[in-house]
Amino acid sequence: PPGTARGARAQRPFGVRPDIPPLPSVGGSAKVAGHRPVVGASFTSGPGVRILQIAPPWFAVPPQSYGGIEQIVATLTDGLVAAGHDVVLLASGGSRTTAQLQTVYDTPPSTDLGDAFTELPHVISGYVRRHEFDLIHDHTGIGMGMAVVADGPPVVHTLHGPWTPAAERLYTMVADRVNLVGISHDQARRAPAGVRIAAVVHNGIDMAAHPRGSGAGGHLAFVGRASPEKGPEVAVEVARRLGLPLRMAIKVNEEAEQRYWDDVIAPRIGAGVIEVLHNVTHDQKLRIMGEAAAVLVPIAWPEPFGLVMVEANAVGTPVVAYATGAAPEVLADGRTGILVEPDDIDAFTSAVGRATQLDRGECRDHAVANFSSRRMVDRYAALYHRLRLPSTPRMVVG
Repeated sequence: PPGTARGARAQRPFGVRPDIPPLPSVGGSAKVAGHRPVVGASFTSGPGVRILQIAPPWFAVPPQSYGGIEQIVATLTDGLVAAGHDVVLLASGGSRTTAQLQTVYDTPPSTDLGDAFTELPHVISGYVRRHEFDLIHDHTGIGMGMAVVADGPPVVHTLHGPWTPAAERLYTMVADRVNLVGISHDQARRAPAGVRIAAVVHNGIDMAAHPRGSGAGGHLAFVGRASPEKGPEVAVEVARRLGLPLRMAIKVNEEAEQRYWDDVIAPRIGAGVIEVLHNVTHDQKLRIMGEAAAVLVPIAWPEPFGLVMVEANAVGTPVVAYATGAAPEVLADGRTGILVEPDDIDAFTSAVGRATQLDRGECRDHAVANFSSRRMVDRYAALYHRLRLPSTPRMVVG
């Protein structure tokens, strides 16, 4: 609690404070050349609340192209600094932040994505300094293993991904020691029995970095990775049926994505009507969406959040999406997009015309009111504050 000596605070159990209820749902670094890690990079001390944000090491923060988690970590970290918090960001070299940046890798080890021997030194370099912080917000998966075996400050972990069997097994084991945050109510409702969700905090974006577009391009847009969950081949078929041009900003980096592109998507793309851009920059993505008549989101899975839908609305573009996962939570059906029964491509195709008639100003207003970076930062700050209080009457998340 505030006012307690840092040494004494370090002796309390690591992770979840049992007397703290869930928050109601509210919508000078050490570097090594190449990929050789240094464990125990020095974190400088500073006044006020000390927060350690641990980003995954695989991409820079913010990312140069694809990287939804890294974009959220960047927005949250800079927002916390602007709000007066003392923040250290543990991320790979090339990251840009207003916080104190600490690195293990000079360049992001992207080619080793998912390799534990690469990720562990990065995460360990934060946890060995845990007693220097009042709270840790860990965005990695592997860090949960450390959170359950050591003492130290409370740990917050955002559930950036879906409930796979492997994720369910991990979070069931750590749920009583780590404060898990859902990014949508739908995701939180899908939590396995016994897995406590401390709060639901919707992802937020910097609205100033997402200016309203003109919609004058007249094309349809798809933004996402080459995977069956995102349904890029459905977007191709819808555009073909309507005879409208389609611009695709698609991520094809990993082996599975390349296979899906080669086997499923590429054979469906005809000449002339479909323009494909691989691994676009943030500005390229915004131009594609901002000039589009509508953005197509034919998801084929329970999307945990759907940042593309928020970004599309932020630049003023309506969305057509299958009504699964968090899509009904993110879009205002009939106002900022059209929601369609999952897997009904006929209904999806017919919804595009209605979507293009929606008010682009209302799309922008909805995004600003519900998914701004300020709103996200405020809600995380409220959770951090509650975790540091000595006691609070227990509440239940609705």
